Amino acid sequence: MTTPAMPASWIERARAILAGEFAPAEPRRAATVVLLRERADGPQAYLLRRHAGMKFAAGMYAFPGGAVDPRDADHEVAWAGPSPDEWAKRFGTSSAEARAIVAAAVRETFEESGVLLAGPDTASVVSDTTGDDWEADRAALVDRTLGLTEFLDRRGLVLRSDLLGGWSRWVTPEFEDRRYDTWFFVATLPEGQRTRDVSGEADRVTWAKPADVLARHKAGELGMLPPTIETLRNLAEYASPAAAQDASAGRDLAPIMARPRLEGERLIIEWPGIPDPFGTA
Repeated sequence: MTTPAMPASWIERARAILAGEFAPAEPRRAATVVLLRERADGPQAYLLRRHAGMKFAAGMYAFPGGAVDPRDADHEVAWAGPSPDEWAKRFGTSSAEARAIVAAAVRETFEESGVLLAGPDTASVVSDTTGDDWEADRAALVDRTLGLTEFLDRRGLVLRSDLLGGWSRWVTPEFEDRRYDTWFFVATLPEGQRTRDVSGEADRVTWAKPADVLARHKAGELGMLPPTIETLRNLAEYASPAAAQDASAGRDLAPIMARPRLEGERLIIEWPGIPDPFGTA
């Protein structure tokens, strides 16, 4: 496949940024979770295809995730695992910001896959999130009539931050309209839980080995953006979800963002440290 062409508006903005004539939009904080499950021939990742009518990443395969909601920062959310202070040290943020990012990761994963990284105590995880009552709560979280803290309290559950492994941080380029500062996490599908095609933002979901998804992308069978491509490329190196989660502890969470530069009159977009951002090699 060939590298996708940039929209003319992005090219104009990129040139304006280099000339100091354009003020980029501030990125919203967001969280994305790569769910992994064990299979005999290697781990699989869960992906969904975003509706063609979406304003951001339309038609692209991606992982469950979304923007931080103000209520995600609620300091009264029941919590188990690494504290917000500990996550803040890894993220380079305040404790309140770290709490919101981790809470958003848990909330968005449940909203978009039906998988809940929470349990009745610090040593257990919910084993089944199917049923009309769970679906009603999930829908209420989606339409923001219910917040994560109230949801967990009502069910007597604690957020299990120890089930998440920080993987990377990606910032949407400055020349794009809608920008996000997104922390990527990995998590193993809890025993007994099943993903469900519940996201109103997706028209298709799939479990697949990272290497297989990358091969289909290279063949032009499906579309993905650089953060998804690079994440799958990294995960393809691991023989199990546990190995990937163990590796997450040593991952660099410095922000990754494409930057424009001019080579004569030619505009070049560089992704620092990412030699093949669009998976074409």
